[in-house]
Amino acid sequence: MKTVSIEKAFATTCPALRIGVIQARVVNSESDPALWQLIGAEESHIASAYRLDEINKRPAIQATRKAYRAFGKDPNRYRVSSEALCRRIVKGMGIYRIDTLVDLGNLVSIRAGYSIGAFDADHIDGDNLTLGVGREGELFHGIGRGVLNIEGLPVYRDHTGGIGTPTSDEERTKISLDTRSLLLLINAYGEEMPLDETIDWTVELLTQFVSATDIHTTIVPASQFAQ
Repeated sequence: MKTVSIEKAFATTCPALRIGVIQARVVNSESDPALWQLIGAEESHIASAYRLDEINKRPAIQATRKAYRAFGKDPNRYRVSSEALCRRIVKGMGIYRIDTLVDLGNLVSIRAGYSIGAFDADHIDGDNLTLGVGREGELFHGIGRGVLNIEGLPVYRDHTGGIGTPTSDEERTKISLDTRSLLLLINAYGEEMPLDETIDWTVELLTQFVSATDIHTTIVPASQFAQ
């Protein structure tokens, strides 16, 4: 089992943050047609509910952007992943089809508004992740993005280094078709869809679409590390 902690300075800056943690054994697969029916319905809802300039006003997205600014990062240059996905939808581009686990995480992200970190837990170095702020020159290979400048971004680190930010996760721990051990983090800097409901719904999706078993969930509040 992996545990998640938050650096005190980070928790003091973002005391309202709560992290939904889901761990499970899974069986990933290529794109699932039934899942994409749900994604298509959600894409239609978002396309009709928001103009492009309204997406960053969604409470969960707005709160994450505020955290970026608090750490000196421009959220217009480094988009929050949930915002970037919704912008694609409103522009008529749709979201990428990757694999069932990644697609499922994207569905949760666009509906709930939260950035989702999904990791192959077997590739995480050690049993603890610590959330802090990216440092100047810190090496981070964003998935499909090459080297990403994570200075000033919220970043989860394992014993080796950074594995996830709200903008992009790292190549080293990315989900693949071979992933069997999942760690999924829901980053709620400000609440939109209630976090406990988001976790429950995500577990339902994981059970339905990737045969999730041995499921463990918890919520990690920043307030407990800000003392």
